[in-house]
Amino acid sequence: MRKQHNSNTATSTRFGTRLRGFAALAIVGAMALSACGSDAEDEASEEVTEDTAAVVVEDACLNTALVDAANAEGQVNLIALPDSWANYKGILEAFRVKYPDIANPVANPDASSADELVAVETLAGQPTQPDALDVSPAIAQEVDTKGYWEPYEPCNWDEIPAVLKDPDGKWVAAYYGIMAIGTNTTVVDVAPTSFADLAKPEYKGLVSLNGDPRQSGAAFNAVVAAALANGGSFDDIMPGITYFANLKASGNLAGTDVTPAGVIAGETPIWLDWTYNYPGLAPTLAENGITLAIRVPTDGVHGGYYAQGVVKGAPNNNSAKLWINHLISDEGALGYLEGGAIPARFEALVASGKISEEAKANLPAPELIAQIKFPTQDQITKMKEALAASWGPLVADK
Repeated sequence: MRKQHNSNTATSTRFGTRLRGFAALAIVGAMALSACGSDAEDEASEEVTEDTAAVVVEDACLNTALVDAANAEGQVNLIALPDSWANYKGILEAFRVKYPDIANPVANPDASSADELVAVETLAGQPTQPDALDVSPAIAQEVDTKGYWEPYEPCNWDEIPAVLKDPDGKWVAAYYGIMAIGTNTTVVDVAPTSFADLAKPEYKGLVSLNGDPRQSGAAFNAVVAAALANGGSFDDIMPGITYFANLKASGNLAGTDVTPAGVIAGETPIWLDWTYNYPGLAPTLAENGITLAIRVPTDGVHGGYYAQGVVKGAPNNNSAKLWINHLISDEGALGYLEGGAIPARFEALVASGKISEEAKANLPAPELIAQIKFPTQDQITKMKEALAASWGPLVADK
């Protein structure tokens, strides 16, 4: 999986294929899911469909001069957006339909957040420099410190919760997910449902983190979730570090590398990752006769986001702004939903009846979403520092 947040260059592969259709959810039926219908009624007499109307409203919000300037650029350089991550395949396809004159190549799809920052710096002044980024909060902070963000407030800015955007418009968090435990139930009879369960003797040698938490955003947030489950907080991540130190000492923590091949082979039967990374894996497992259970830990509900923004001084600044606007638009938000990610404008979309029953069925239950709280940038920095100081001596080097 990708989206590392350490400043060191480290690529982490994100796996799975795009979830297509509600039928595919049968393989992830163990996850707590919810559904609610839309109150919108179809009117056969209207010539403009609901989807078309949404695009018209969005285009009306945009500055015509910006669209013209972006079309003149003719390209937006993207990076680290694999098709299978949160349905970026569908989101990219929708952008291409909306802006057919703007090419949108994706460099190094499986790159880490740290790799994205390196690309911005090493390709500065070149036509291939990334125009927009999708990075972990820690890397977003580093990009800010180095002055690489170009502030831009997309349409629907006011519908994005304050915690999911920079107050000065330097970045927005277009989507987020919840940390969950995935279990290959073809190998493991009883799926664990909590961090307390993961420490049980029957799971010896079976539990994996998705990367090194000093580099991997997913692994970092697994430690945060473990801290919350064991008396810690966003101001005190040490209980999470201690938890994994004990998990390794007991032999339950097997490793920090999760791949489709490893899951299929039974080498990583239990692992921690974002809720939106499991749907993409489900079809591949089903093809191999493997069943999957997904459980949000009952003792440590924790959500995390990734930040998107425009790179200052990049070659296609206007096209990058259109890309960010697309991610926040109704079309982009519903695209994230199809991939199992929670769009930043989730509450506004629910209130306006724009989320269908089928789309909402991809998400964790509403009561879980309601429990999500996000750490501040200062808290993220301090937790990262604590991990850098303690993870090696207490966990990795043991």
